Amino acid sequence: MDENKDNQKPKEHLPKPEQDVVSSIDDSVLKDESKDLDFKNRLDLSELQQSVTKIRTEVGKVIVGQKDMVDMLIASLLAKGHSLIEGVPGVAKTITAKLLAKSLSVDFSRIQFTPDLMPSDILGTSVFNLKDSEFEFKKGPIFSNMILIDEINRAPAKTQAALFEVMEEQQITIDGNKFKLDSPFMVLATQNPVEQEGTYRLPEAQLDRFLFKIDVGYPNLEEEVEILSREHELKDKLKTDEIESFLTAKQIAEYQNLVSQVLVEAHLLKYIAQIIVATRSNQFLYLGASPRASIAILKSSKAFAAMSGRDFVTPEDIKRAAIPVLHHRVIVTPEREMEGVNSKQIITQIIETVEIPR
Repeated sequence: MDENKDNQKPKEHLPKPEQDVVSSIDDSVLKDESKDLDFKNRLDLSELQQSVTKIRTEVGKVIVGQKDMVDMLIASLLAKGHSLIEGVPGVAKTITAKLLAKSLSVDFSRIQFTPDLMPSDILGTSVFNLKDSEFEFKKGPIFSNMILIDEINRAPAKTQAALFEVMEEQQITIDGNKFKLDSPFMVLATQNPVEQEGTYRLPEAQLDRFLFKIDVGYPNLEEEVEILSREHELKDKLKTDEIESFLTAKQIAEYQNLVSQVLVEAHLLKYIAQIIVATRSNQFLYLGASPRASIAILKSSKAFAAMSGRDFVTPEDIKRAAIPVLHHRVIVTPEREMEGVNSKQIITQIIETVEIPR
């Protein structure tokens, strides 16, 4: 890297560290502007929209705020992706994932990652059957539709690596035998960014398999008051008692098929590619995004478009997807990291620099 060139770059060109990066993208452009236009969708997305609204309503019975997290989890489901949820303890990471799973009529497994967890504890193992005098495979908790992994960075690299194949190919290979998992299949993992003692950093190959990395912040004052009010009124009831399971695996598969058919113009494909290529040549990034990242933006922007009732992708959908898709896939140079610059700020700068196609 040319250090002189680095020093010539004014630091003001980067967003301030305390700036809320997500809010730098105007929320108004994320709203469905198609309502004022007279057109008819090629795809019937009305039922999908109704289901998305109902999921938001069901989760909202318990969760106060965190609308971005809920929308990203829904988009991840529609795009056949996995999500990594990061936040300090107590900001509703785990319960939101559980509520999303409960609103779906699909199988659900929860795995608590610990330092002594072995790959066989997740995938399953072959057990000798004395009656038949042969080995029989006993499936592990990964054989489910929705998997919640609590504190994924608590388990060592060997256990984390057990997820590589299943997250990418929806199958596992044990003793030379392949086992396909049923659809839908989605992994939701949580991790705590503060307490790092006794944790194992996720390798880049593992991070790259997550469609989104969702950062969960604290609620504001009004939301905090609402949380306390609901807790006070709850008394001896369970928070999940009122959640209704309504969306079947067949319906989810139909919605995922609809999302895959959402139209993306050629100039928007080029726009996605330009953003990705810009991460590879950015002087503040040590590692840029891979082609898997561009595919992830494509799939998630289709999901955001469908959730808005459109059967076509707009540049705003791509912008909305870019930060949660990219910020865990790139690595900031050590010099910039020491200055307090993070990947979200650099990606925001890149998005603002790349010309929006018209």
